Amino acid sequence: MQIECPKATSLDEISPEKLEEKIDMDTALVLVQYPDFFGQIQDFSELAKAVHEKGALLCVCINPIALGLLKTPGEMGADIVVGEGQPLGIPLSYGGPYLGIFTTRKELIRKVSGRIVGETVDNRGQRAYVLTLTAREQHIRREKATSNICSNQSLNALTAAIYLSLLGCDGLRAVAKLCYDKAHYAAKEISKIHGYRILNQRPFFHEFVVSCPQPPSDINQHLLDHGMIGGYDLSEEYPMLGNAMLIAVTEMINKEDIDDLCEMLKEGEHHGRH
Repeated sequence: MQIECPKATSLDEISPEKLEEKIDMDTALVLVQYPDFFGQIQDFSELAKAVHEKGALLCVCINPIALGLLKTPGEMGADIVVGEGQPLGIPLSYGGPYLGIFTTRKELIRKVSGRIVGETVDNRGQRAYVLTLTAREQHIRREKATSNICSNQSLNALTAAIYLSLLGCDGLRAVAKLCYDKAHYAAKEISKIHGYRILNQRPFFHEFVVSCPQPPSDINQHLLDHGMIGGYDLSEEYPMLGNAMLIAVTEMINKEDIDDLCEMLKEGEHHGRH
């Protein structure tokens, strides 16, 4: 049975503690997002303990860039980590194709569907990659095997591998820091505009929620008229937040872009008064 937490009336109500109240002995797995939909950064260490006490597993859905700066799910006690690999040098391409990230604790590896590729050396002592940790019967048991048939995302995986190899550990951290700093700069500047307020009280990464003086649809139309794509309108899915929009800032955005956005928001607010 799948249980979803009810939608909170404010961002302050979204916390691991609220989720813990939903966990019981019938819970098999708890899935959380890190950072979450609203960009908030939560520490799930205590949640992991609560999940394990009930005999369940904790799965964390990550933004891979954020992990260049933040505490890792493994450090929090996660059992499974999944995520979208698009930020790792993959173009947006109108929604795909991308690649998925899926990893587990070592003791769960044999439960993973698909094929695990491991590194070894060949008979000449050279680095080689082979299928590993896959039982022989996986290839002959047909419907009884735990592996599935999945699409081949090798080109995307190769692109991500090249991207990460070029960045290195320091580069990944630098990109994450750029995202964090630029998002916070944007939030600070937007909060200075009359009628706009940042709703995030917890630390955030890419995304943050802005309370607007007008319906987000009107603001977004004004921005679009000036060649800008605005934030995600939250008013339909989260009416309890009022006229709110979700804005995301990545390393691809520069200071001039943010300043131009703020100027357009000021102009739109001015026209809204009239």
